[in-house]
Amino acid sequence: MSEYFRQAEPNQIVVDYPIGKEFWAKFGEMNSEQVRDLQELRFLQLVDKAWSNPFYLRRWTAAGLEPGDIVGLDDITKIPTFSKSDLMESVERFPPFGDFIGKINWSDGQRVVMHTTSGTTGTPQPLFYGPKDREIQNALLARAYLLQGLNHDDIVHSVYGFGMVNGGHYIREAVLHYTNALLLSAGTGLETRSEQQIDLMRRYGATVIVGFSDYITKLAEVAKKQGLDPVTDLKIRMISGHLAEDGGAAMSEAWGGVECFDWYGVGDTGIIAAEGPDHDGLYIWEDAHLVEILDPETGNVVMDGEKGNICNTVLFKDTVYPVIRFVTKDVSTILPGAGGLSLPFRRLAGFQGRSDNMIKLKGINIYPTGISAILKDVKELNGEYFCQVEKQAGSDIMTVVCEADEKNHTKELVDRIQQLLKQRLGVALEVKVTAVGLTAEKTQINARQKPIRLIDLRK
Repeated sequence: MSEYFRQAEPNQIVVDYPIGKEFWAKFGEMNSEQVRDLQELRFLQLVDKAWSNPFYLRRWTAAGLEPGDIVGLDDITKIPTFSKSDLMESVERFPPFGDFIGKINWSDGQRVVMHTTSGTTGTPQPLFYGPKDREIQNALLARAYLLQGLNHDDIVHSVYGFGMVNGGHYIREAVLHYTNALLLSAGTGLETRSEQQIDLMRRYGATVIVGFSDYITKLAEVAKKQGLDPVTDLKIRMISGHLAEDGGAAMSEAWGGVECFDWYGVGDTGIIAAEGPDHDGLYIWEDAHLVEILDPETGNVVMDGEKGNICNTVLFKDTVYPVIRFVTKDVSTILPGAGGLSLPFRRLAGFQGRSDNMIKLKGINIYPTGISAILKDVKELNGEYFCQVEKQAGSDIMTVVCEADEKNHTKELVDRIQQLLKQRLGVALEVKVTAVGLTAEKTQINARQKPIRLIDLRK
């Protein structure tokens, strides 16, 4: 056995964080109080670890905390939150990796996995994983795929990117280490051309696609341009990834009504929550994560049912650096009540925009990623778009640039889109309709896992 897997102890991982039938056997019998007891045990172990980490030591000490102040989950709000900007500040002060990686000795035999974020919101951030927490993340993603219906004989086509970003590597490890499915690791459209991806799916009989909804929806259109029917010529039965705010309805329709599943996570945390076969929100893996929803302005915890920033504590990540009260700046909601699967876990509504990518127009909060669900109701559009914000005569003006066939470039279409946007959002936006393919240079949909949806010219 390699040193990496010896340190990871994968056999113990699937006992502590079960997947498949063992997941149901354990959590189907637990209640929410028992889950909280498990969370508290793991949380206090994590806090002890954090006091030996330079990043947390200086931040917690500056906030007036001392060892022993945190005696249970009820004390969690005493702990200051942090976000990517704090991690990047750490990197600048303590180059090249920052002091949040802790007092790790790179020559002591501890295996370390390094990736970076995609850089969607700025300079890529270094990500580090020890063997144990890396493999727990992998097992938890496999848990989601199996819950959603992945079978041992499925052929999975992945459009997650490789390079330094975590995405493609994460999916490959989860599928390879904890399922029996076969993986086609195609990557983004930059790594494997879209036309070639369709050929791979057809040639090798892919049955499942995993990735981001924007690009997966585009692949259905690419198949049609090649003279293929996504339903009869390709055998896709399931899509799992990161759905648009319409819940994946447009993507499902593009692929002939295939069942689509959502899941949520970020590079620092791995998967946090996943949709189940009841399609009733995303079940938070609460044996592994503690999720709070915070008001973006005050930082206070909001009531269930209210939108706010996702703040996450990873209850297992302690081999390189802990993640305690990390504000992702992704917006979501805790759904009230219990879901349909009789699991003792709370549920997230899914991704509902980014608080640091929000534009306020005439007092109304506009999330550029949320425009997608509105534009999908305009049959002449193909779903590709970006929002451009600029100052004109001292006021902020947003223009939605979207794609349609040239025969549909009419004033009537522009007026109809403007009216629809104003009706749904409560504020008037400018609209520009352009030729098919012309937004790709701005959105970088063929090169990025997450297309750019906001161009801010005010800066």
